[in-house]
Amino acid sequence: MGIPLAVEFAKGGLNVVGLDVVAGKVNDINSGRSPVLDVPDATLAECVKSGRLNATTDFNALSAVDAVCICVPTPLRKSQDPDISYIVAAVEEIAKRIHPGLLVVLESTTYPGTTEELVLPRLADGDLRVGEDFYLAFSPERVDPGNTRYTTRNTPKVIGGVTPQCTQKAVELYRHAVSEIIPVSSARVAEMVKLLENTFRAINIGMVNELAIMCDRLDVDVWEVINAARTKPFGFMPFYPGPGLGGHCIPIDPQYLSWKLRTVNYTARFIELATAINSSMPQYVAGKVADALNDQQKSVRGSRILVLGVAYKKDVGDTRESPALDVMGLLKKKGALLDYADPFVPTLDLLGESMMAYDLSQGVAQFDCVLIITDHSAFNYDAILKEAPLVFDTRNATAGHPAPASCTVVKL
Repeated sequence: MGIPLAVEFAKGGLNVVGLDVVAGKVNDINSGRSPVLDVPDATLAECVKSGRLNATTDFNALSAVDAVCICVPTPLRKSQDPDISYIVAAVEEIAKRIHPGLLVVLESTTYPGTTEELVLPRLADGDLRVGEDFYLAFSPERVDPGNTRYTTRNTPKVIGGVTPQCTQKAVELYRHAVSEIIPVSSARVAEMVKLLENTFRAINIGMVNELAIMCDRLDVDVWEVINAARTKPFGFMPFYPGPGLGGHCIPIDPQYLSWKLRTVNYTARFIELATAINSSMPQYVAGKVADALNDQQKSVRGSRILVLGVAYKKDVGDTRESPALDVMGLLKKKGALLDYADPFVPTLDLLGESMMAYDLSQGVAQFDCVLIITDHSAFNYDAILKEAPLVFDTRNATAGHPAPASCTVVKL
């Protein structure tokens, strides 16, 4: 999220410093090599060459800037509690170098109240007063990796300040990078906006994942049902089932809201139910793969399975929270012999074992099952169906690709 934003600020005419603790990433940026797919090398290199963008590991750069955008990760701990240590670490470095007029904007997804309850006290520890001497706001990132239609520039930006003056200062900043600004009344509202957006997706995906299970029990094609339902021009928005949730937002963000509500003695029942359904999907898929192999008179143990796509999302290389890893782990524990193919993920660590991506040019006929987890555009589904004896498709990627009689296709 940080690099696309930095590039848009630079393209908007501002001088931008990218601050990161990873020296390799800093060196890549200063050399014009983009660490993210959504920013081409040429675009980044142009910003660097113009002098409008440079990167550093030196926190003292904070002393000379007019605004700071915090774009650090906010994962969950194993206990499902928010891990805000990255935010705290960043804010503490800023607090050491805070100066009159500084604007600080938190973009990292977090629970409602973080900006006012956690960030503000650390910045206002001295004589500087928020809204007068320095400014503080929250503006949730809305990055959709791999989306070429909606980018940082043309995706509306929600901004909520701790005070009205803080909101105004943040609006003035982001006008250089984003076409449309949506100011809201407070940082807490802006924090809640982000959680609503991703909770909406998580709950609806959970609903349609359960629908897929119900359709399987009723011997109904869930994909046909959804495609027919989506023809309704009002009152319906299509969501699609899959092997589970992945990425750094949708599986995690609703848990921030659920955790926050537990602190005020309220149970977020929709979130908890959707989480339970979505978390169970890898096990459901592994079981269905076992059933499909059994129908071929083969057991999971000893079967060669090729997993197509291990990234959490189509046409990206991010494996964070990817359901592919859970499905592969379950199949491996059952004795399957696994390979994977992914044009965006050349190497993978699975249960402590390092794996290299399989070269699809060698063909797939030798595999007992080809399991489609992530439907990358680069995969030649016609060629795969022509060779594979069994294809288990969790994404409906083979729709429109007729399979020969020699290939059995099983869908989620």
